[in-house]
Amino acid sequence: MSRRISRTIAFPLAALAVCVLPAQAQEALYEAPSVSLRLGLGDHYKRAELAWESPTFWTYRFEGGSRLDLVGEVGAAYWHANGSRSPNSAWQLSAIPFLRWTWADRYYVEAGIGATVFSRTRFAGKDISTAFQFGDHIGVGMHLTKNSRLSLRYSHFSNAGIKRPNPGLNIVQLNYSYQY
Repeated sequence: MSRRISRTIAFPLAALAVCVLPAQAQEALYEAPSVSLRLGLGDHYKRAELAWESPTFWTYRFEGGSRLDLVGEVGAAYWHANGSRSPNSAWQLSAIPFLRWTWADRYYVEAGIGATVFSRTRFAGKDISTAFQFGDHIGVGMHLTKNSRLSLRYSHFSNAGIKRPNPGLNIVQLNYSYQY
């Protein structure tokens, strides 16, 4: 039911933003830090994260106006499992570098891989073996205003086979970022 509500709200808002809001000036993109609130759903669990994103470390501007930026993100997340899965909660800290390709001064695709640490090695009935995990992320988004962005991100967390078992945790997340 909660997935249906999330989709019911997210897609019309995104469609409205695409049609109504103007594109932003490319020069100001990612030049200041931002904070993000990210909410996600996975297989019988939820995740909420508060993250800080650095100003761009590096930018490459393509002919035609698109650009590629390297940014860093650090975050703290709380995971909660549905039902009687035990343990039903965990905390996570992460540090992820991202490459973000932006075009039309508005839309972007991002990808990143980095280190994360969980507060426990068991969560939602799964033995994730190690507290240290890698986070792999891919997302799409758009600039709503010169200071705000909305995106959808898919993330996979696993220990990359350092220790068995290695079931991994997958989550789809809706993200709102505010550049200050």
